[in-house]
Amino acid sequence: MAWYAKIENSKVADVTFVVDNLDSNWLYQEFGGTWLRCDEQGAIRHLFPAVGFTYDKEKDAFYPSQPFASWTYDEAKKYWVSPVAYPADGKQYQWNEQQQQWIEVTA
Repeated sequence: MAWYAKIENSKVADVTFVVDNLDSNWLYQEFGGTWLRCDEQGAIRHLFPAVGFTYDKEKDAFYPSQPFASWTYDEAKKYWVSPVAYPADGKQYQWNEQQQQWIEVTA
């Protein structure tokens, strides 16, 4: 049994689970497209993908979509990081890309 992700234009279009005797060739024959094996623990291709993730062919890895143009991806932590740290005061904030800062969310 294994997980596979369907790639269309470098994006994950679908993620499915197949039984032992089936593989990416069967998926291609049944549904077309490019299917890549993935792993729930992220041991294969960096992270377990979700629909909308990007597939980087050069790195052979799945990445979540970049939330804002100013954010950078931390390979070690496996998530996107804002250019300004999230405030640690217990309040809720939303990132403002134009101002490049966290704006407090008020009810």
